[in-house]
Amino acid sequence: MKKNQVLSTLERSDTAAISLGDYARQVIEQQYHAAIKQEQKVLADKKPEPLHQMRVGLRRLRTALKVFKDVVVLPKVARETELRDVARVLGELRDLDVQLASLQTDYRPRLVESEQTQLDKAIAALLQRRTKTSRTVVATLGKPRYQKLKAAYESWLANPTYKPLAELSLVSTLPDLLTPLLSTLLLHPGWLISLDAISKENSEILHDLRKACKHARYQAEFFTPFYGAAFQDWVNEIKDLQSRLGELHDAQVMTTLLADELNGSHLPDLHSKLAVNQEQAMSDWETIRHRYLSTDFRYRLHHVILNPSAHSEQ
Repeated sequence: MKKNQVLSTLERSDTAAISLGDYARQVIEQQYHAAIKQEQKVLADKKPEPLHQMRVGLRRLRTALKVFKDVVVLPKVARETELRDVARVLGELRDLDVQLASLQTDYRPRLVESEQTQLDKAIAALLQRRTKTSRTVVATLGKPRYQKLKAAYESWLANPTYKPLAELSLVSTLPDLLTPLLSTLLLHPGWLISLDAISKENSEILHDLRKACKHARYQAEFFTPFYGAAFQDWVNEIKDLQSRLGELHDAQVMTTLLADELNGSHLPDLHSKLAVNQEQAMSDWETIRHRYLSTDFRYRLHHVILNPSAHSEQ
C-alpha cells in the first residue's frame, strides 16, 4: 500500500482530526473494491494475477474487519466469517497456480530428462485438479450467498453504522490498535525454532508464524501514513520474512503434492533442488529470530508503535 493512499479522500491538512470511524470506513471501502474489481477477470480465468489480487484484497478486507471490529457495525452477511469461505476457495486455486508455475518454470527445465518425464505426469494431474477447482471458484462467485455479501457491503458503505468508539481520534488510538498485533507476533512460538531444529513435525508452527507475519504486515500497512521511516522499515522486513517462510512452506507442500501424484516415484534431482531452495530461503533465519528474541529489539518496536509521527509532519 502506498503511503497516504487511504487518506486520498480524507482531509490531509489535519490528519490528527480524522476519526477512527471515518478511517475504518475508508480502509474497508478500499479493500472491498480492490477485491471486487478483479471478479470478472477471475471468472474469465485468462491470467493468474487477477486471482492473486482478489485473494489478497479479501485477505486485507478480513484483516480490516478484525482491526475495526469494535468500531463498525456490519450486517451479519458481510462479516469476516463469510469472507473467509470465499477466500478459502480462491486460495485453493491460487495455491495450485503457484505450484504449477514453480514446477513448470523453475524446476522442470533444470531436471534431467528422465525426471522431466515423471514430473510431466504430476503436472498433468495437477492441471486436472486445477480445472476442477476453477469450476468451484466460478460456482462460489455465482451463488446467491456471495451476491448477498456484495450487496451488504454496497449498502453499508453507502450508509455506514458505527459503535461509540468510532468517535475517537484515530491518531490517539493508533498504539492501542497496533500493540496487540505486535504482542501476538512477538510471542509466537515459531521464534524458538532454530535452523537445525526445523522439521516436518514443527513445520506447521513456522507456517503459522508466516500467517502471523502476513496479518502483521497487512494491519501495519493500514497505518503507515501516521508513522515514519522506522515503521516502514519494519513493515518491509516483515514482508521479506513472510516471503522467506512462504518459500519454505511452498517447498514442503510441493513435496507432499508430488508424493500424492507420483505414487511413490522418487525424483532425487528435483528433491535436491527443493532442499537447496529451502536452505536459501532460511539462510538468515538464525540472525532474524535472535533479533526478534532480543529484549532491546522488542522494546524498540514497541517504542516505534507508541510514537506516531506522520500526523505532525503534514
